[in-house]
Order: sequence, then C-alpha cells, then structure tokens
Amino acid sequence: MTTPEAEGLRIERTDAVLRITIDRQHVRNAVTDPGMGLMADTVLEAARDGKTRAIVLTGAGPNFCAGIDLPSVNALSTSRPRTGHVQRSLAAYAHRLVRAIWECQLPVVAAVRGHAIGVGANLALVSDFVVASRTARFTAAFVRRGLTPDSGGSFLLPRLVGVARAKEMLLLGEPVTAEQASEWGLITRVVDDDDLEDAAEEVIGRLAKAATVAVGLTKALVHRSLDASLPEALEDEAFVEELAVRSGDFKEGLAAFVEKREPQYRGT
Repeated sequence: MTTPEAEGLRIERTDAVLRITIDRQHVRNAVTDPGMGLMADTVLEAARDGKTRAIVLTGAGPNFCAGIDLPSVNALSTSRPRTGHVQRSLAAYAHRLVRAIWECQLPVVAAVRGHAIGVGANLALVSDFVVASRTARFTAAFVRRGLTPDSGGSFLLPRLVGVARAKEMLLLGEPVTAEQASEWGLITRVVDDDDLEDAAEEVIGRLAKAATVAVGLTKALVHRSLDASLPEALEDEAFVEELAVRSGDFKEGLAAFVEKREPQYRGT
C-alpha cells in the first residue's frame, strides 16, 4: 500500500482544518493515480470524522498542479492493458477525487499559483473557493494532447463561464490568466503572489469558524440546484432547513442574535 509521502503529498491537520499539499515539484506537482486515490480517501474521511470544518488544497513551490504525471503512469505498465483500462482508472482515481470534493459537506479552498493544467485545473475549479496568485494559469490542455476532457472539465466549465468560453478553453486549450479567470467568474479572488497564503488563510479561517452544518448543507443545495427546477429547489431548501434548525450551531446563532454578540460556532 502506498503512502502520502511516497506519492508526494503532505497531509496536515491543524485544529479543525485539513491541509493537503501536492509536493512533487520535480514534475510541477503533476499527480499520480495512487496519489489522487489517497487524496480522495483523505477528503472522504474528513467529511465524516465530525471534527474537520474546512479543507485547503494547494501545491508546493511555484505551481499548483500540472495534471497527471503521464510518464510515471505509462512506466507502471509493461504490456498493453485490457480494453477499458482508461475508463476504470479515471473512475477509481481522478473522478473519485473530483466527486469527493464536490459532494463532501465541507468547504474546500484551493490556493493556486503557477500552472493548473488538466486535472490540476479541475481540482482547483471543483473547489468551493479558488484564491489565485497573479502567476496562476488555468489550462484545459486535453484536446491539445489529442485527449478529450476528463476530471469534470466538461461539467464544470460551462457552468462556471458559459458554453462559449468553455468551448474556447476546452477546444483551443490556451492558458487563462488569473486576471482573466477572475473577470470570467472562474475563480474567487486574485492576489499578489506574496499575499496568496495570507489571503487563503483569511478565507479558510472564516469558514473554520462558521456554522459547519449550515455551510455544508448550503454547498449541497447550490450543487443540486444546478440541475433542478424551481419547485425541486424550493423543496430541497425546505428539507435542508429542517436539518439546519436541529443543529447546535443554529441554537448558538439564534442565542447570539438575541444577546447581540458574535456567535461562537462549534460545528455541531
């Protein structure tokens, strides 16, 4: 069984925050299948441990993630794999990780500098908040390499920037700068490179102190609404509100409102 260290991952827990850092700087933080599997397992465990309240995803050094480390993937096989190998591998690794981030009821913040390419771009864009350095470049490079989009690119991009710009990114594969990504609504915030860590920490600090149950349920509502009718969305809101008012954080929020003080949420 592989380990985070073997796959170039740093996994740290500070108070209620889980931090996942991709540290494979010799390949611009390109990831392996086992590494993505470990990240998926880590996110899923955080989503159910009852202690974690926010997740940070970032890359060590000057780049976020340059996609899948294709040379290392190809080196693992000495013979032609059975038909369907690509489909099975995507489902087990990259796609499982994207779904884990999308579906977990915890806020995920991506702190991005430098290159975010292919699955690297999609790992950032599937996160709930993307704080980017001005050095960041988001590239859907699939078609330029003779591939088709994976890891959620064909789902995320039309919903984030519309069909025309999604086609521009996917069919041409040109890098999108941080400033351009911000103008398009692709990311949350652009900051100077020296300010990236502080800006990301400011967001994660607020989320880690927020009403965790309400935050998670609201994230789920927004995602469900993307494919729902108005009646379906209203019904979802009613059921989710029923859950939220049973949380300890709701009781604390109500008490703080009555007592005219700041709430002290515990994520319960």
